[in-house]
Amino acid sequence: MKLYTYFRSSASYRVRIALQLKGLSYESVPVHLVRGEQKASAYADHVGDALVPSMELDDGHRLTQSMAIIEYLDETHAQIPLLPSDALGRAHVRALAQMVACEIHPLNNLRVLKYLVRDLGVSDEAKTGWYAHWARLGLEAFERQLVLLEAERKADGLPPSTFCWGDTPTLADCCLIPQVFNAQRFNVNLEGLPRLTAVVERCNTLPAFQAAHPSACPDAE
Repeated sequence: MKLYTYFRSSASYRVRIALQLKGLSYESVPVHLVRGEQKASAYADHVGDALVPSMELDDGHRLTQSMAIIEYLDETHAQIPLLPSDALGRAHVRALAQMVACEIHPLNNLRVLKYLVRDLGVSDEAKTGWYAHWARLGLEAFERQLVLLEAERKADGLPPSTFCWGDTPTLADCCLIPQVFNAQRFNVNLEGLPRLTAVVERCNTLPAFQAAHPSACPDAE
């Protein structure tokens, strides 16, 4: 498999975590977003949205969109599942993952931030303020949801979660860690998020998360 990736892309980071958790080998193919390499015909002619990540399978088929890629990997490599075995648990994990992928990330995507500065004339300071505002609001909502889910687990007689849901990393953790990494890059205030912070700290002790970290990527700058 080939993963077309950019070291600071949080969507690419999600997929790298999933691959590492499952112990799957892959070839990393860097696509430098800041230099616009994703728009070059060599890449864009094969990927409709000209975004990363994308994945080229061994049989030549290509996959796009990080969430779809991760669920494909989970369906085709069942070892170390990233979704719970029960329907309710899967719904909770998917909801947490989508809070990041559908609510927080789109507003703080690189192309959105570049548009604010280049086309709307927003200052760098205002751009950073935009990022911090939406990232903080989203992470606060994520924290509240983690607390609510823990109360639900307790009411159902389930043990406390040590990750976002349950005692192993899931799709939700794959999404949360890159988002927090980017928030830290922009100096977003993460105080007052104890449950979220505990999950992040626990994930970052695991070799799979460390191997997927942007600093471990071959294109890291």
